[in-house]
Order: sequence, then C-alpha cells, then structure tokens
Amino acid sequence: MSTPSPGPQPERLPAEVDVVVVGAGGAGMTAALAAARHGLDTVLVEKSAYFGGSTARSGGGVWMPGNYALEAAGQADDPALSKLYLDTIVGDVVPKVRRDTFIDRGAEVLDFVRDNTPLRFTWVPQYADYHPERPGGRAAGRSCEPVPMDARFLGDELDRLHPQYTKAPANMIVTQADFRKISLGMRTLNGPLTLAKVLLKRLVSGLLRRRMYAMGNAIAIGLRKGLLDAGVPVHYETELTDLLVEDGRVTGVTVLRNGETSTIRARRGVILGSGGFEKNLEMREKYQPQPTSVDWTTGSQFNTGGGILAGIAAGAQTDLLDDAWWGPTIPLPNGPWFCLAERNLPGSIIVNQAGERFMNEALPYVEAVHEIYRGEATGVGHVPAWMVIDQRYRNRYLFAGLMPRQPFPGRWYKHGTIRRADSLAALAAEIDVPPEALAATVERFNGFATTGVDEDFHRGESAYDRYYSDPTVKPNPSLHAIDQGPFYAVKIVPGDLGTKGGLVTDERARVLRPDGSVIGGLYAAGNVSSAVMGRTYAGPGATIGPALAFGYLAAEDIANHPATEEPA
Repeated sequence: MSTPSPGPQPERLPAEVDVVVVGAGGAGMTAALAAARHGLDTVLVEKSAYFGGSTARSGGGVWMPGNYALEAAGQADDPALSKLYLDTIVGDVVPKVRRDTFIDRGAEVLDFVRDNTPLRFTWVPQYADYHPERPGGRAAGRSCEPVPMDARFLGDELDRLHPQYTKAPANMIVTQADFRKISLGMRTLNGPLTLAKVLLKRLVSGLLRRRMYAMGNAIAIGLRKGLLDAGVPVHYETELTDLLVEDGRVTGVTVLRNGETSTIRARRGVILGSGGFEKNLEMREKYQPQPTSVDWTTGSQFNTGGGILAGIAAGAQTDLLDDAWWGPTIPLPNGPWFCLAERNLPGSIIVNQAGERFMNEALPYVEAVHEIYRGEATGVGHVPAWMVIDQRYRNRYLFAGLMPRQPFPGRWYKHGTIRRADSLAALAAEIDVPPEALAATVERFNGFATTGVDEDFHRGESAYDRYYSDPTVKPNPSLHAIDQGPFYAVKIVPGDLGTKGGLVTDERARVLRPDGSVIGGLYAAGNVSSAVMGRTYAGPGATIGPALAFGYLAAEDIANHPATEEPA
C-alpha cells in the first residue's frame, strides 16, 4: 500500500487543546466533528496516512433505528420494538442503559451528520434485520446506506481516502441495494437492468469529470468534509503510544510522528476511535479462538490495537476480546473475500472435514463463524470448511467478484482456494473428506431442495436467509439441488470485518475500570470499545451505527461536563 502524497498536512502538533481524538475512522471523525461544533478546540491524530479506517472499507450500512431516512421511507418504528429486539438478542452481555441510549439517541446523531456534512442516507429496501423473527425484529429491515456523492469538493485530500477493500473501476457506483440485484446475474430482469444503470452512470460521471463514491467510502468522505468545514486539523502518520494519566485522570496523549515523540495535553478529554486489533497476531493468539490469522481479516492493516493497549495501561476494563465481527471468508491469493451473498444463494452448501453440513449456510455472518468455531472446539475439524457448488450455480450467479460463467482464475487453483472435479467422489478426494459422507450430505440436501424444507438447519425460513436468495427458485429460494458437474469446492476460513472487543464504556462513552468507576477524561467509540451489540449483530450496519452514535455522545459529554468535575 503506497503512501499518498496530497497537499501538506498541518506542520506542528499543538501542545494543548480541549479535546484530542485518536483515529480518523467513522467513530473518530464523528467525535471530532461533534466536539468542534460544541465549540471545543479539537485535534484529530491518525496513525496511518489515510482517513476513513474500517468505515471506508465497509459496505456503508448504518443500523440506527428511527432515523430520518427510515421516516422518509415510511419505515420508522416504535423505539420500544428496537429496544425489545436488542434486549432479546444481546441480553445482559451489555447493560440495558447502554443499549437503550443507542436507540434513544441514534436518530439524533444522523440528524447531526446530515446538518454538518454533505452526507445523506437512504433506506436499503427489505434488507432484513439479522434476526428478524426474534421479538422486535423487522423483516423489512432498519438499515440505511449513504447516497452516492461526487467527492471533487475534497480536492487533493481525496487522495488520502483509505484504500478500498476491493478495487472497482473509477465511478463504478454499486449500492447495497444494487448489489443484491446484480448478484443474481441474469436470473431476474432487475439484474441486467441494474448493471446497465450502473454502467450508464459511470459513463455519464466520466464525461462530466465527476469523482463518485458510495458505501463506506461515502461515509468517510462526508465526515472528512465536515471536519474541513469545522476547521478541525487532522494529523496523519501520528501514532498514539501512550495516554497521560495524572491523579487517575487522562490528561493527554503521547504520540510518535516522524520518528519523534510528542505530547498533546487535553484540557477536557481524550476520545479513542482507533479501531480494533484484527491485524495484531499476538493479541489474536492471546485472546481469540484458534486457529486465527491476520490474513483472514478484511479490516484495515493499521488496526493493531494501540488504543486498546493504551487504555489497558491506564487501568481500563476490557470485554469481548474473544469475539469479532466475524464472517465466513474465502482466502484468495490477493487477499480475503468476505463471503456474503455467495453462501446464501441456492445450490451451495458448506461442509466440514467430515464432509457434513454443520449449520444453516445463510446464517448472519457473525453467527456463522460462531458455528465454525463451536464445531472446531469439538475436534471434528471445521477450519477450513468447504463450500460445495456445481456448474449450474457458477453459470447463474456472481461469485467473489466474478461474473456468471466466468472461469475461476488459475491462480485461485494454485493457491489452493478452489478445487474442481467431475464427480463428487473425486471432489471429496481433492479436499480430503470421506467420499461416502460428502455424497450422502449432497443427496440429503438435494432432497430438501425438492421439498423446500431444510429439515436439518432450516435454511430459507428466515427473512434474512431470503434476502440474498433467488426468487425464481421454488419452492424455497435458498435451496437448489447440487447435481450438475463439474463440481467445485471453495475454501472457507473464519474471517472478520474487525474485532469487536475492547475497552468497556458506559452510556456516555466514558471508559470504565474493572470496579465500574469512570476513568476521568477518557472516552472510546467504535471497535476500540467493547461492542454494544454484545456477541451478536442486529442488522446491516450495526458496527457503524454505534460507532457514530457513541463518538457523538462522547463529545457531548465532554462539552457538558467541565474537566474539574468528578466523574459520576
């Protein structure tokens, strides 16, 4: 990854400000913007040469019930239902007051972002909550995504946008709503029509010299413009090395920049928005289930847990360090591919090393990896697992960025990610699973496809299962026989979007000690903090929504409480 070379950043670090924010991702930029709009002298320091963090690399979904975009689409619901939903799926893993605060204040946060940035959101139609059948869940979903934007207003600063998770041609704008249709290839009229629309918009944007961005890129760009307008300086390549603690209160930060250590004192508070530790192998091996790898995560390469470690050194409590925003992942030679629609589409199964299915393949991605690790703990062997598909499936659907009928690249075979055989027995030999077991598994699954009922794992019964399914397949749009050779096996490992464990915070985003007391002057939001979603995932964007919300609430708390006030 090359270092960008846009216009100069601020030359000197300030000696003292009201608020120091660490990390230029969604949480940090929202916190810095809110602090500045409260009239606080604010500086943002960023370890890398880029802004956007994991938010910029994401699909850009935001799960924030009751917001203006949902209201405009007629999708706002009673906050009591959203609270019931989190009560049900998260439970006491996270204090209720923190869960409820997120619901009560979230819509206000998106109003603030709308009023102080060029960022606008729209509902993602029918993108179901991840547990829509649970009390309070919604099959129609509560997820929003950014409206694509022309980012020329950033000028040279746009060169500092964190590189995308996957590269796309210039101005190729595919929203989450578009992707669902395009993934079905030619199976429905919406697929080719949506692709034609995307290509036409790209052509028009090119002719008009626009620089169009969507998804997580758009969120990062919008927030960065908000910081420019608010006059918040962003210091890149400035890494947090320690927190200043005086009389039990955090009063500033120590940072490393250009090989030199500097101190920035914070009169009012420090807000950590520095991300998780997905790229820190030592921390992964210490805290997370095994096997694990920094090569399986799609998170930012700069997320090595510096903020978490600094918080621990300052006396903070931690939680959920053994968990992550998991997702079944395909380890491609040029980097991991987060496997989303591919495993929901009919005509695919995932088997373990015994050649047997072990879960509903269309489960929400966090829950799917929980199942992988649960099985790994039994000794059966679920890592790697293998997705088994046939030629019919490849002819119909997009797969890991490949168009329908497009052959798998030779380097994928050489890397060991893809295996191919003319029969299931030969395929079983390729992936070293018992051939009789694989044949029996596929035969049983094919029977379920005929009846439309997955008697083993209930695939296709949830509204979420059906979101990335094929509506032309009957009687169950998530199930189709696997019987048209050649057959393929695709390696699946337990990857993630980032870790979800970190510093324990309260409903005001204040960092807590193990005894529950507040560390004065220290706040955290985003993946540096332990997730308000606990061990689960409410719906599309349930990482970014809380990151924005608690970044905003941290700045509000600092503005409302003088530094001399004892933490309650």
